[in-house]
Amino acid sequence: MKLRVIEGGLGEAADQRETVASARRPSREDVRREAVRRLRESGYHSSYVREFATGVPAPEALRYLKIQLDFAAETLSRLDPIPHDFSADAYWPSADTSR
Repeated sequence: MKLRVIEGGLGEAADQRETVASARRPSREDVRREAVRRLRESGYHSSYVREFATGVPAPEALRYLKIQLDFAAETLSRLDPIPHDFSADAYWPSADTSR
């Protein structure tokens, strides 16, 4: 079996997608992806799975953060036009769950 090295790879494709995305107006889908990214980084998904498996409720702060992220995403996606800097922290709730 012969193997060949493919020039470019995923790194260049990701850079090209980013360049194309920065040239166009943000969409509702872009806002939704940002909300999902922030929720994933908060640890909500692992807490939800743990709650499902063990019956121990997820921390109240994480459940409240999900509600806030959903609200922010819905509000941002209804703006016309959606701000180009929609992923800035100023538009999103803080992920500080220590409170």
